[in-house]
Amino acid sequence: MMELLMDTTPAEKYRSNSQKARVITEQWVADNMFCPRCGSPRISHFENNKPVADFFCPVCDNQFELKSKNGASLEKVTDGAYSTMINRITSLDNPDFFFMSYSKADWSVRNFFFVPKHFFTPGIIEKRRPLSENARRAGWVGCNILLESIPATGRIPIIEHGQAIDEKEVLKKVAIAESLVVADINARGWLLDVLSCVDRIESRAFTLSEVYGFENELSAKHPANHNVRPKIRQQLQLLRDRGLIEFTRRGEYRKNG
Repeated sequence: MMELLMDTTPAEKYRSNSQKARVITEQWVADNMFCPRCGSPRISHFENNKPVADFFCPVCDNQFELKSKNGASLEKVTDGAYSTMINRITSLDNPDFFFMSYSKADWSVRNFFFVPKHFFTPGIIEKRRPLSENARRAGWVGCNILLESIPATGRIPIIEHGQAIDEKEVLKKVAIAESLVVADINARGWLLDVLSCVDRIESRAFTLSEVYGFENELSAKHPANHNVRPKIRQQLQLLRDRGLIEFTRRGEYRKNG
């Protein structure tokens, strides 16, 4: 049974609030989290701060990084240097991510999501303004991770609104998300951007014309492509091949799941 209240005793020796939050949240993951990749009942914390990850699975050896914030919202999460993040997500050793929102009032987990590494594209990384010339790190540019820009298929809830999701349901959703693995970063961006557009259509049944309604937005995200509508049709075909949607008749589709 997953415990939603976090143990604060590991942080008693720290003074910094950010250090306390890091220690408390990481200890909770080490004590409670299973591997969403292979189902191993526990994942392990790296003994030393590893540059690319916080945890690893001792069974399948997959690596994970934790991002946490106080408060209920997980639409936007602050991260480190923009250039570092872009380099990481376009590399071959990028870890999967856990995102946690918690209540500092009682140190309880409110939301906890798993996002597979292949859902990260430059389009979900927002560049922050450079620090002012009077700042200690003048000119430094940080970033935000825009979770709301990740398709729902890639935002897999493990705890949602203070309620734990059945582990079998989590593993099932991870398996579905795995069908969207695309190695090439540009091709990945197109596929996930079109899927995000489909997600934003409220009804389960939708038309090609409705997806064309996002043409200007997709064109702005992919300015090098001057044939956006054919590209949209291609991505819908790929989503059908991967089982995310199905064709019902000419120009009409239905979301699966």
